[in-house]
Amino acid sequence: MNAEQFFNQKTILDLSFFNFRNAITAAYFANRDLEILRVNENFRSFFPVLGNVTNASMPDVLEQLGVPGKQIDQYREDLTAKGSVLLPKVEISVNGNQRIFSLLSAHTTDSDFSYLNGVQGQFVDRTEEWSLRREREELLAQKIKDRELIEEKSKQLENLANRLAKYLSPQIYSSIFSETEDKSHTHTRKNLTIFFSDIVRFTDLSDTLEPERLATVINSYLSEMTNVALEYGGTIDKFIGDAVLVFFGDPETQGEAEDAMRCVEMALKMQERIASLQSYWKKSGIPNDLQVRMGIATGYCTVGNFGSDQRLEYTALGSPVNLAARLQDMAAPDSILADQNTLSLIGRHVISEPKGEFTPKGFARDVRYFQINGLAETALKRQGRELSHIGKHVEVNVLNSSDIRAAIEELAEIQERFRRQIDQPISET
Repeated sequence: MNAEQFFNQKTILDLSFFNFRNAITAAYFANRDLEILRVNENFRSFFPVLGNVTNASMPDVLEQLGVPGKQIDQYREDLTAKGSVLLPKVEISVNGNQRIFSLLSAHTTDSDFSYLNGVQGQFVDRTEEWSLRREREELLAQKIKDRELIEEKSKQLENLANRLAKYLSPQIYSSIFSETEDKSHTHTRKNLTIFFSDIVRFTDLSDTLEPERLATVINSYLSEMTNVALEYGGTIDKFIGDAVLVFFGDPETQGEAEDAMRCVEMALKMQERIASLQSYWKKSGIPNDLQVRMGIATGYCTVGNFGSDQRLEYTALGSPVNLAARLQDMAAPDSILADQNTLSLIGRHVISEPKGEFTPKGFARDVRYFQINGLAETALKRQGRELSHIGKHVEVNVLNSSDIRAAIEELAEIQERFRRQIDQPISET
């Protein structure tokens, strides 16, 4: 006996569809031929354009809703082949608004009631979900785009910084880019040792050499002088044609005497480097040896950024700069002249000879000057070891075993100074 003979078909269909009546999804039930038998209220409210869809073909309903034919075909094929179908993204226009649904449908089977064998499915509104997903994808795409832009700008800034570094002394470059606030209008008064050099008769040379050869010679010369200056800790102020201006004592200082000593050692090293390059320059078309005059002066200068709002230059201003330039101009070819202030700081470490005195323009009294001919024995020993006494800390680097005794003696002197400081009575406040 068949159970469906004892029950009303409409009643059974209504009971089987009861759970979907109040569902938040748009649910439907169709027979095996995909003719719609039941829909819930949400189905009617979701798709008011359909009106009464009872007995309508589900594929026709999908077509009326504007679902693409490819998805309708997939709906039919998957139900036939798999018994179920999932269309994750179905775009449907509802009252002029584009909404996104997913459609889930599956065959139902019932051995007692044949009319319950059909297709049950539902539309799930995923508009908000897809909107959030699209926003996330757009944000991710923008983030990737921003990162690529940042990487590109970083590379541009790095290339710009590398190019800019060639126009600034490393110390000045480091000082500028390590500052967290604008100090472009900050100026200080410091005791500096100024170095000025110039190639003898360079104007005649520039008039006779081809531009390419002239560039080769001057660039190699300035490159070598730059390397020497940096080796001794000098701050390269500027190149004025073939002239080189370097100062010691800013932005970092090793102390007045040490700054002056390093400047003189640099000048002597430059002379050695120039001598070693003469054969190379002759191959480049220089008929005679390059001869360089050098001047050194020590005194208080104002250092900082000078210039206009459009262009600034970190430089030193003051009478020592003018004096170094004047001494360079007075020096014989391949010689170094230094003023009295410089010799007062390093006199025992250099071999020098007095050359006279003169009154530079703008100076109130005569200036004694000396020719530096080399380093004294004390300076040569000094080059073999490095002893640093900063505050209450002492560091010794002995590079030559012959200087161990001298290092010990200097340590003993520092020890004695410390002892005297300890013995001094502490003043009461």
